[in-house]
Amino acid sequence: MNLWLSLNKAITLWPERVGLSDGAKHFTYKEFGQRVARLSRALINRGMSKGSVAAVMAPNGHEFMEIYYACGITGVVLNPVNFRLSPREISDILKDCQVKLLFAHVQFKEAVAAAARQCADLEQVVWLGGKGPELPELPQASGEYEAALEAEDPTFPPLPELKPEDLAHLYYTSGTTGRPKGVMLTQGNVSFHALAVIPELHLSDADAWLHAAPMFHLADAWSTFAVTWVGGKHVFVPAFNAGAVLATIERERVTATVMIPTMVNAMLNHPEVASHDYSSLRMIMTGGAPIAPEVVKRIITVFGCDYIQLYGMTETSPVLTLSLLKAHMKEWPEDKRLAVKCTTGRPFIGVEVKVVRADGAEVEWNGREVGEIIARGPGVTPGYWRQPEVTAATIKDGWLHTGDLAVIDSEGYISIVDRKKDMIISGGENVYSTEVEYVLYEHPGVLECAVFGIPDEVWGEAVKAVVVPRPGHNLTDSDVIAFVKARLAHYKAPRSVDFASELPKTGSGKIYKKALREPYWAGRHSQVR
Repeated sequence: MNLWLSLNKAITLWPERVGLSDGAKHFTYKEFGQRVARLSRALINRGMSKGSVAAVMAPNGHEFMEIYYACGITGVVLNPVNFRLSPREISDILKDCQVKLLFAHVQFKEAVAAAARQCADLEQVVWLGGKGPELPELPQASGEYEAALEAEDPTFPPLPELKPEDLAHLYYTSGTTGRPKGVMLTQGNVSFHALAVIPELHLSDADAWLHAAPMFHLADAWSTFAVTWVGGKHVFVPAFNAGAVLATIERERVTATVMIPTMVNAMLNHPEVASHDYSSLRMIMTGGAPIAPEVVKRIITVFGCDYIQLYGMTETSPVLTLSLLKAHMKEWPEDKRLAVKCTTGRPFIGVEVKVVRADGAEVEWNGREVGEIIARGPGVTPGYWRQPEVTAATIKDGWLHTGDLAVIDSEGYISIVDRKKDMIISGGENVYSTEVEYVLYEHPGVLECAVFGIPDEVWGEAVKAVVVPRPGHNLTDSDVIAFVKARLAHYKAPRSVDFASELPKTGSGKIYKKALREPYWAGRHSQVR
């Protein structure tokens, strides 16, 4: 099983159907296939082969999808880069996975230039969106994306035999030890997930899927392959803008999409939300962050469609559970149905999911006993790129340990109640507290610090820091926040800082974060909403 199967089906069965709509640009699946064929040849002619690593740093668009497929069918491993990261973080990722070729949009030219000076393995940059600067540090000249395609034949070159275990993608997550972790997803991982999601969501060639969440993030990227497999239409917006998304849903007759909860909330609160026709929508899904039940109610009411919550991880391709109702639940009263829709959900096709105690035994299915979510199945990563110790600590006896704490009810529906690790999800982006703390400790005026998540009505969670200043240093919250923003992506920086003379400690001398965090969550049912 590999990614060629989904592409081949689309271009064979729906050649004349408009498969991609990107603003004023529209491509049939036949035209899309020809563009992927040209790009595949361009990769090969630039010295890329099975196992080589390429990266892409770009906004949403047809080019991103072409790159996903051209790399996928030639065996080139693709690293989609989060362009919100700082230049230092981007360089660290490109160096870690030894990227040889980078597809980059010209709007990110400064970050790319900085990376070019740091990455010894990087040989060339292909610019999207126009002509980018020449980078004398690289051994090969930069080129333009469209020119690269025009120079090639629109027929597929001989393609390598790709096995399910061959590496397809590298998605980087923040490293809790300061080093980013490259999640490896294989051809089999990605293909199985795409195939399994089709019956779960009843995807078909009647669907028009809106790519509004960033395509560098697996929260949306999985849909690239699933929607293609059924011959659906892909609709792109370059970046999320609530007004533009609302207009696009109406104009393109969008039927389905997945977003981060903050995006949907922005749409619900947009002044023009009542001015558009959403009759084409059959479902809106959210993932990547918790969502409040009141927001779910408004989604169903305002958009007049079904709502599904997805839960998973980059390490699981990503879906592990969906809040889909069982048949008998559809006869339940509205409040009970809503309660199910707001759960983390029941297991995804082909995935085994358990909630277990520390000894590995399953918790009672009573909706009260808390345990850790573990999972295994064809969508689960084989591990982390060149980090066997981290892999062994996360995948034990074939089971991936998620670090998420949850309960499970009598119907088998899981609900997360807290996180075992101190990960913060702010606006759909993962922020690891230790990563921020390590940067804070670089500040000469910081003696001790603790970082944790606190409730935020807009972002789900906000990053909070408590700092003990060194004697003789007069720190301000703006100083501390600016210091972090200069070194990490801005969304990782604390939104607020408190100063203390000392931090609470456990008996062993460790900083006791729970005592700092609890007052902010007092009176809430859980620490994840």
